[in-house]
Amino acid sequence: MKNLLTIIIALTIFNLSAQTTPPPRLDRAHSYFGLHFDFHAGPDCKEVGKNVDSAMVNNLIDRVKPDYIQVDCKGHPGYSSYPTKVGNPVPGFVKDQLRIWRNVTASRGVSLYLHYSGVWDSRSVELHPQWAAIGADGVASKNNTSVFGNYADSLLIPQLKELSSVYGVDGVWVDGDCWAHQLDYAPKTLALFEEKTGITEIPHKPGDPNWKEFQEFSRDGFKAYVTKYTNALHAYNPKFQVASNWAFSTLMPEKVSIPVDFISGDFAALNSMNSARSEARFIRNQGKPWDLMAWGFSWIGNEEGTQSVKSAPQIERELATVISLGGGVQIYLQQKRDGSIYNWMIPLLSEAAKFCRERQPWCQNVKSVPQIGLILSTNALYTKTNRLFGGFDKELTPLKGIMQNLLASQYVVDIVAEHQLNDINQYPLLIYPEWETITPDFKKKLLDYVSQGGKLLLIGPNSSSLFNDELNLKVKATPGVKNNGLEYNRWIAELMSLSQGVDLGPGVKSFGRYFRAVDMDGPSEIAATITPFGKGVIAATHLEMGQAYTNRSAPVLRDFLAALVKEIFPNPAVTVTGSHYVDVTLNRKKEMLIVNLVNAGGPHDNEKVMVHDEIPILGPLQIGIRMEKKPAKVMLQPENTIVHFTYRDGLIQCSVPTLKIHEMIVVE
Repeated sequence: MKNLLTIIIALTIFNLSAQTTPPPRLDRAHSYFGLHFDFHAGPDCKEVGKNVDSAMVNNLIDRVKPDYIQVDCKGHPGYSSYPTKVGNPVPGFVKDQLRIWRNVTASRGVSLYLHYSGVWDSRSVELHPQWAAIGADGVASKNNTSVFGNYADSLLIPQLKELSSVYGVDGVWVDGDCWAHQLDYAPKTLALFEEKTGITEIPHKPGDPNWKEFQEFSRDGFKAYVTKYTNALHAYNPKFQVASNWAFSTLMPEKVSIPVDFISGDFAALNSMNSARSEARFIRNQGKPWDLMAWGFSWIGNEEGTQSVKSAPQIERELATVISLGGGVQIYLQQKRDGSIYNWMIPLLSEAAKFCRERQPWCQNVKSVPQIGLILSTNALYTKTNRLFGGFDKELTPLKGIMQNLLASQYVVDIVAEHQLNDINQYPLLIYPEWETITPDFKKKLLDYVSQGGKLLLIGPNSSSLFNDELNLKVKATPGVKNNGLEYNRWIAELMSLSQGVDLGPGVKSFGRYFRAVDMDGPSEIAATITPFGKGVIAATHLEMGQAYTNRSAPVLRDFLAALVKEIFPNPAVTVTGSHYVDVTLNRKKEMLIVNLVNAGGPHDNEKVMVHDEIPILGPLQIGIRMEKKPAKVMLQPENTIVHFTYRDGLIQCSVPTLKIHEMIVVE
């Protein structure tokens, strides 16, 4: 009896302990699927928390089962949606909505992150004008703080410390940061610029002396600002995790040089799949845990009545674009003005979560298999642009056009910057797309790569002019913009683009031709050339086509570039035929080779279509995969279906009957 009583007491103590000890929560590096809610609280929010309760949060977690949730804390207007003691709270609270979110998520083993607007804080600069960034015209910004001022020390850091200690949140997703940063002409900033550079002549507009130096100083200032608040938060709580929205993405395409814990950003609200395609292909090579956020709704500006919640197939395809490249994902929906959520939208989240979880075993913790590296030159971009970060739509449109072109021919493509090419020889083909400048060191690196057997493709006269000596060509005249009729397979596509006529040197091979407009009987020029260099080759197109493909895509542009790539890169690791609307990604996980197939059909890039609920089914698709040894098995996932295949001369051949949204061929 005594032993039985001892056991009962021990079990009671154990159960009480189990009830009081919260379950463990995943950090961001090990998370896969999350949710994001915000409402950018403002002075109109006078009943925050009114309809927020534990039942609402528990219902959300029960039905969606996210690894983490991000909720509103302080949006761009600068009002805090919780009863802060150090910040600027909204006018009225009924309940502490943030406390409810934290209590429930902690009890359920779900991490809680905060949506917190950084540089963009309208309320702070209203109350503290001395914190505002000053424009070149001497006028203080009504929204943006100066990264050289006292904002971080006086508000951002103290407030995030408060949130860490009082609420025990797991981290912060700092919105409105790099892309809101602007040139600052405050006296303190200009004095610091002079001290650091020795420059006393301050530039005020593009083209002024020292303009690029002032830009670079300002970029460094932003990185110092993020480093400051990140280090302060890590010192205060080593487990607190920080991301600065869009830092180290294509909006800030630099080597990770500050101690953020993960990289993250949110897609464009329209044309979201193309946003996902480019960002995921760049961020995956940055060497940090990362995820991307899909908007759960389409949205046009601030016009009333222009928001539409997306369909499940639409959002699942956007998420598939990211998870197929090894990233984590989250879905963004808005909170109501009191911090509660729209319960009718939960089925969308639940269905999307199920879609992602089914694919998690073959999408999380994968490594890419390099094939084509499309070079985003940070140096060339910064040389060309007058912006600090973000908003590089004009400058990056040619690169994105080439990416979309190659994806439409089922090539496996990464977007890579100079700093990501330490192991440059892992890429069988590199493309330098329509950049106007190159550093001597990077040019030498590319030439060394080619001389050892690499393949380099230069797109357009500007890029090819950087390699004039190596290409062994003679340019007939100064390049100019005109109406070019690019011909392929006896068909012409017109494109208004920069082009140049060239004459071939010894040993140079011509490829394709272009005419004046659509006159195939008229004179023509060489469209591309292929020049041997060392053990490799340098190919070049002598007309630009990236922007033309983005804005006015045509099959001729796609087929011409695909044929040119095949000429110099004839044996890619994977080939897919049967449709041009398939994005192909190639990954490894342990002993598995994983071919991702994402359906890119339908009107995803039509900005007049806010919601589409049908993605045309593709197939059958014919797949070729190069392998040194015959595999033990080939499976189609997530259906766990055996794929029948043939293997001969190092080539697996198989087929996929239909492709709805995302399928994976897993070779073991």
